[in-house]
Amino acid sequence: MLLTKYAHACVRIEDGEKSVLIDPGCWTAPEAFAGVRAVLITHGHRDHVDHELLAAARKADPALEVFAPEDVAAELGDGVRALAVGERFEAGGFAVRAVGGRHAQVIDNYPDCPNLGYLVEGVYHPGDSLHVPDQEVHALLLPTTGPWLTMRGAIEMVRAVRPGQVVPIHDAYHSEAGRENFDGWLDGEADARYTRIAVGESVRLG
Repeated sequence: MLLTKYAHACVRIEDGEKSVLIDPGCWTAPEAFAGVRAVLITHGHRDHVDHELLAAARKADPALEVFAPEDVAAELGDGVRALAVGERFEAGGFAVRAVGGRHAQVIDNYPDCPNLGYLVEGVYHPGDSLHVPDQEVHALLLPTTGPWLTMRGAIEMVRAVRPGQVVPIHDAYHSEAGRENFDGWLDGEADARYTRIAVGESVRLG
């Protein structure tokens, strides 16, 4: 299985003819969609879904499947499949399960919006959440920055999920020094293979 990192939280997962793109937000380049069969959206924040970019991709490829939480699906319009927590479905040839349910909070119950994490045949993209799924995770796509996230929270999530591999994402807000600091902590504390990849680069999972 091949994972390609795009801007911030956007990644592409491929395995032979299977392919999904997750969270193409406002910093994602259009080429991320090239040849992809399905798109998964975790929640409606701009850094995870760019409506104009997605609309252009759907116009270019009418067969492109799009899956999203119910509120986001309603905003995106016809042809987008609305999902609920616990649903199992096929996207881009992959078996996928939607987990979690709510966005991690910053303070005073804000933000309080739906957020679905996706388990794509053992690869877990949590969106903006620290939800720990109740099934085995081979590779965790770990958020690294955000107003709702602490270093302690990230380390505790890795320890709770216990993946074999960790790939950091959600990192647009990190300076170079911040990335080095985060990587140093996680490489020492994760008890898993820790692999940072640059935008546009790929890594084999498993």
